Amino acid sequence: MTLFWVYAALLALVALAFLLTPLLRSRARAGAAVSRAASNLGVFRDQLAELDADLAAGSIGREQWEAARGDLQRGLLGDGGAPEAGAAVPAKRSKAAAIAAPPSRRSKAAAIAIGVAVPLVSVSLYLGLGNPQGLDPRTESAAQGAPHQLTQEQIESMVTRLAQRLESNPDDAEGWAMLARTYGTLGRFAEAADAYAKAVAQFPQDAQLLADYADSLAMAQGQNLQGKPEALIQRALQADGNNLKALALAGTVEFEKRNFAKAVEYWSRMLPLLPPDSQMVDSVRASIKEAQDKQGGAPKSLATTARETKGGASKAPAAAAKSASVSGTIKLAPALAARAAPDDIVFVLARPAQGSRMPLAAVRVKVKDLPMTFSFDDSMAMNPSAKLSDFAEVVVAARVSKTGNVVPQGGDLEGVSKPVRPGAAGIIVEIGNVVQ
Repeated sequence: MTLFWVYAALLALVALAFLLTPLLRSRARAGAAVSRAASNLGVFRDQLAELDADLAAGSIGREQWEAARGDLQRGLLGDGGAPEAGAAVPAKRSKAAAIAAPPSRRSKAAAIAIGVAVPLVSVSLYLGLGNPQGLDPRTESAAQGAPHQLTQEQIESMVTRLAQRLESNPDDAEGWAMLARTYGTLGRFAEAADAYAKAVAQFPQDAQLLADYADSLAMAQGQNLQGKPEALIQRALQADGNNLKALALAGTVEFEKRNFAKAVEYWSRMLPLLPPDSQMVDSVRASIKEAQDKQGGAPKSLATTARETKGGASKAPAAAAKSASVSGTIKLAPALAARAAPDDIVFVLARPAQGSRMPLAAVRVKVKDLPMTFSFDDSMAMNPSAKLSDFAEVVVAARVSKTGNVVPQGGDLEGVSKPVRPGAAGIIVEIGNVVQ
């Protein structure tokens, strides 16, 4: 606040400097004129006295005296310091001084008036039209903290008003979803579930609404996902098999049922959908490890078991993983380079060439990382029961997602390899198609 007034005072001084300088200069010029007039008048008096003395002594005649006196008067008038020609010249103040003095007084009075008025008017206008309270840091802090200082009664009042408005407008699905999320934040899970039910009635295929509904309903019935919550989770996955919350809840359902392999399958499907350096990835991996530990280790797939039985012995894990790997290069077609931003997400995945399109292994990079080499093997399997080595042929797909969504969207850029057998190398995948 002090800094503001310092700046304001400096600006006022600058304004006064512009306003007072002309007035002060005018006053100085007037004073100089008066001084010069007084000096000229003194000389005029002395010379006139000498002429009078010469006339009285008879040194000059009357006509000479009058001519010389006229010359003196004209010379004084030429300097602007004497009275009009023919006027008497008394010993008191000259007419020039009398004329010059009033402007000097007026300039001084105007300067004083402006010097006082400008600061007073400025402060008065600011106090009347400005916002002096805004200079107080406490006011600013209070304004910034206002949204966080709502009382519980105020929040409850707003929620009640929203609920009343929705009762008169029951088709507002977004309003019901907002009310449901608010109830959930307040820990009123039963009311949240009722609100979600009304939102889902308007959007029955919205996977996120279904997953949120299941979560609230489970919380309302003692954190139990069995029964209707489980059914809602499956509906969510049918609407969107990559919905993160639905996958997380589905894995929890299976974990509680002690179907650990199924839990691992659901949770493994989450990994390629998450940023690789996020905390949630670490949490999901920890849940997968816990399920695998409770299961007694990751189970062997049926295909792997059959091969081991037929061959009579298993290969070393590292060798098996290497023999089942696929590797190559991902690049972006030059014709589409202008349609991809450097930070656009690129999903690279291997999936079965026939049947299920569920990824077997996946990585997530950015356009600026292209071209890039890739290598997938059994050690990168998203689901231990579905590895590269379990399938006769796989394809490698790469897609530039403009939205960051793992589900293909119109406008995404995509490229898919030809079907290859596990163990293939040197695969070239060019992202050259636009998803319609």
